[in-house]
Amino acid sequence: MNDPRDLFDLRGRVACVTGASSGIGRRAAMTLAHAGAQVIGVARRQEALDSLQQQIGDAMASVVADVADRSAIPALVEAISAPFGAPDILVHAAGVNTREAADDVTPEGWDKTLALNLSAPFFISQAMVPAMKAKGWGRIVNFASLQTTRAFPGGIAYGASKGGIAQLTRAMAEAWSQGGITANAIGPGFFPTELTAAVFDDPERAARNAAQTCAGRNGRMEDMDGPLLFLCSEASSYVTGQVLMVDGGFTAK
Repeated sequence: MNDPRDLFDLRGRVACVTGASSGIGRRAAMTLAHAGAQVIGVARRQEALDSLQQQIGDAMASVVADVADRSAIPALVEAISAPFGAPDILVHAAGVNTREAADDVTPEGWDKTLALNLSAPFFISQAMVPAMKAKGWGRIVNFASLQTTRAFPGGIAYGASKGGIAQLTRAMAEAWSQGGITANAIGPGFFPTELTAAVFDDPERAARNAAQTCAGRNGRMEDMDGPLLFLCSEASSYVTGQVLMVDGGFTAK
């Protein structure tokens, strides 16, 4: 029997993480680099990417881009593939939540949410899958949400995009997994990120959310490391089309 720890070894792999400038995306880039991967971080903020690169070192390169700009995807794919070669692993962590009530949703807010949260993961993956097929190996990790299955106030556009992510993940698996490419999604509970700042800035609200979990607490960034590494490594070679809720049991209650 081989050492089970080798299943999580990412040495020799190239990973692309969108939304790498902050929050879960930043943590994902660090986790994958520590596991041995060369990482390309993609985000709109150069300074934030620079600070991340200082932490990770030579194992990281960065690309400044708006992943929601569909017309720029061919150039984006070329830029992502330049430093280390075509990625084996894609982590789609970029996202937005406009928090508009249903009666106040604007066409602009709706389109922005769907473009970044749902369209970008598909079209970027579509552009990068041929290189994965050529290698016979690939990992795609999307980000679902509690709102994939639950309706939250002010979350109609965000919830629609994250409900779509669950089906997109299943459809990606159906389309591409015979080529050795797995497609899965992580559904975070409440983690302290820029996207959830409004929640954690309200101690009473944060405490109510923690009380709704089975674990009795909100997420810590390190809680994401194991699930992400599992889905990005050889350890999950027979796991595809799944949404793994990393929510302390929030959706179990």
